[in-house]
Amino acid sequence: MIPYAAPIDDMRFVLHHLVGLDGLAALPGLEEATGDLVDAVLEEAGKLAGGLLAPLNTVGDRQGSVLENGVVRTPDGFKAAYDAYREGGWNAVPFDPAFGGQGLPWAVAFAVQEMWQAANLSFGLCPLLNQGAIEALEAHGTAEHKRLFLPKMVSGEWTGTMNLTEPQAGSDVGAVRTKAVPQGDGTYRITGQKIYITYGEHDLADNIVHLVLARLPDAPEGSRGISLFLVPKFLVNADGSLGPRNDLRCVSLEHKLGIHASPTAVMAYGDEDGAVGTLVGRENQGLKCMFTMMNNARLSVGLQGVAIGERAYQQARDYARTRVQSKDLTRPEAPAVPIIRHPDVRRMLMSMRARIEAVRALTYLAAGDLDRARRHPDADARAAAQARVDLLTPVVKAYGTDAGVDIASLGVQIHGGMGFVEETGAAQHYRDARITPIYEGTNGIQANDLVFRKVLRDGGAAAKAFIAEMRAVDAALAAAAGDDAAAIRQALADGIDALEDATAWLLAEGPQDPAGAAAGAAAYLELFGVVAGGWVLARAGLIALDGLQSRDGDPSFWDAKLITARFYADQILPKARALVRPVTQARRSTLALDEAAF
Repeated sequence: MIPYAAPIDDMRFVLHHLVGLDGLAALPGLEEATGDLVDAVLEEAGKLAGGLLAPLNTVGDRQGSVLENGVVRTPDGFKAAYDAYREGGWNAVPFDPAFGGQGLPWAVAFAVQEMWQAANLSFGLCPLLNQGAIEALEAHGTAEHKRLFLPKMVSGEWTGTMNLTEPQAGSDVGAVRTKAVPQGDGTYRITGQKIYITYGEHDLADNIVHLVLARLPDAPEGSRGISLFLVPKFLVNADGSLGPRNDLRCVSLEHKLGIHASPTAVMAYGDEDGAVGTLVGRENQGLKCMFTMMNNARLSVGLQGVAIGERAYQQARDYARTRVQSKDLTRPEAPAVPIIRHPDVRRMLMSMRARIEAVRALTYLAAGDLDRARRHPDADARAAAQARVDLLTPVVKAYGTDAGVDIASLGVQIHGGMGFVEETGAAQHYRDARITPIYEGTNGIQANDLVFRKVLRDGGAAAKAFIAEMRAVDAALAAAAGDDAAAIRQALADGIDALEDATAWLLAEGPQDPAGAAAGAAAYLELFGVVAGGWVLARAGLIALDGLQSRDGDPSFWDAKLITARFYADQILPKARALVRPVTQARRSTLALDEAAF
């Protein structure tokens, strides 16, 4: 078994010191989220993740989920693990108590969710998709949807899916062809096929609630003509009991590079009379409803990058502590040493650690702003928090998942040849991580979203406000003593300048040259992530300096925080300036080559 121990100390640090847990607990409806309660939640979640879910990760990878005679069986142990997860109330953590939820902050839920994804990414995908479906129904469902479906979905007795993609459509959801024909009684008959449906069929829950994008007979073309429908595997009677099987089935399961235990289904609707569905939201407003699901899922997928990176880091660290090879450069006369003493291995481990901590903090911050956007009593504060959630969502998703893949790759590298051998498990983390930059909107889509919808659309208001907030840490760094603070300050200032320069160029040139802006969009998103990560680690470094000076807390913890922030400043933040040119000069070199020359 490859062990996993939830990084609870760092999670607690981020929640208390960077997100501001006390402030979240002061919001209406979150009063129960005291520090003691949250600490207890993290401890118990860590036990379930490390003790039950992590040992199943390799089992799931080797066995995979299988489809036989229309029934999908998950790997050995998954059903019992899901029952334990559900019975422990873990599915209900962030949801409304009116539907059986525990009403804890999303920031806390994300910390808990990170543990499931790190311990067993394939397992964690089921509650992730259910979470998005719950969010969509809370926001757009009818009173009857909420009465019949939400309590069971919140408890985890039933699970939810998103059915967006079709073979001919891919990421272009406006090209869907699945049909929905009204029956005159408030129901619709759904016919069509969907692909890449995560947990579209499985044996973990009693019912599966599919949220399906489809087109009405008289709908306009493109994305303006798609609607969203709730289509359960089993129809639900008025008293909440299960009725007959709906006209839908899993046709096949995809054979994938990774996440083998997660059943990725091809779903067929309407082989007979058509699957019975009900409208979610308004007709032809499915895109709006879908984005409620997608934005929730995009933050969670960014968190998956953190999670799989953490799992790969822990394994690589443990291996480096025990793998003896070559002599210490400073003591050539001595026997061979564990590879963790070699500078290049240290460099890789520090890069893994620094990027994980940076993206974890960014993701939890976005989740904290999600809580503020929904619950703060002041309308202006809610609007400001929502603007930052919107701005950070594509950054968290893309920068987080790119980091997860890079970190998992470094994990293989640290293992050397043994990392390329499946038996060590390092390769599984890399294979599992590779899907995350693709699903829930590819990272290229995230880059375009950041540039066109989050920066250009509001004239850069949200981006400028965030840049100003990042600059505000400069005074604190200037007042702090020591070389570390000075080095972090200089690197962060240079990075913020680079981000400001690139943002100014986009605002000036993007409206007139959208192709040029799109050509540099991926570099802009990476630049944004690099600088935002440096900012959160600079804040962590300042807190660590205070802790060291006041001798309050574990000095080794504070020292590690400070060194990690300094490493990010020295090794990662300097990339920000180099990314300005790809943002501003990408047009000709990216777009000029004739298609026939490729």
